[in-house]
Order: sequence, then structure tokens, then C-alpha cells
Amino acid sequence: MRPDDRRADRSGDPGSVVRVIARLLPGPSLMFAAGLIAKGYAEVGDGFAAGVIVALAVALAYVALGAAGAEAALPALRHAPKAAVGGLLLALASGFFPLLLGDPPVTHRPGPGEHVTTIGTLELFTPLLFDLGVFLLVIGVLTVLLHHLARSREEAAR
Repeated sequence: MRPDDRRADRSGDPGSVVRVIARLLPGPSLMFAAGLIAKGYAEVGDGFAAGVIVALAVALAYVALGAAGAEAALPALRHAPKAAVGGLLLALASGFFPLLLGDPPVTHRPGPGEHVTTIGTLELFTPLLFDLGVFLLVIGVLTVLLHHLARSREEAAR
């Protein structure tokens, strides 16, 4: 390979390997995020970390594929505003639900010693709903932000 050919490979366009990884990474990142939320469901805080992990995978897709390519490869991205609003509503509802029962906000339900509803081995607590809400909110807001940044960059390039 001549030196001129190597310089042409560094044109700023991500290689084909990066584009393939950008298309495949959201699936494993969602699985890892689900593990973070399910493993730490009794404590609040894992929803944010899980949302950031998935948002980073989406960011790689936007960088490697461009706005149109990322949205074609991941059609669920068009629902990001709905996910953000739904996540905000879910987090607020799970945080303020205890007020209806006369408890302080963000009180864990069910309380200690009360029956816990389960799905398999996953116990359904209000912190789990709060984490899911934060997860959806983080993914939705960061995806909308990435969408607008990518669109404005493409428009400036024209």
C-alpha cells in the first residue's frame, strides 16, 4: 500500500467494521441494561446507568451511520420522544403513588413484610418502576438530542 493510499483511508469516514458494530451493539447493550435494572431493582439508581449505556450505543450508530442511516437501521429511534414522556410519567407516578396511600413520596411499595408480586424471580417493587421510568427518560432525551445534533451537522455539511 502506498503512503497516499493510507492517507485516503483516514478520511474521517468510519470503517466498515465500525458500521457493523454500530448496527449490532444496541441489542447487547439493551440486554446489559436489563441486567443492570433487574439486578439492582431494590435500590434506586440503576435506571440512569442502564439508560446511558443504551444511549452510548445509539450515539455510536449516529456517528458511524449518520442520522438517516441510524434511523433506518434502528427504526425504534423514531419513538424516542414518546419514550422520554412515558418514562417521565412512569417515574413521577411511581414516586408520587405513595402519597395516595398517605405515605411520603418515593416510599417503597410493597413495604417490609408485605406480599411481593413476582414475574419469575423478578420482584415488582416501586423502585423497579422508577428505574424503568428513568431508563426510558434517559434514552428518549439523549436520542432526541443526538437526532437534532446529527441533523444540524448534516444540514451544515450541505
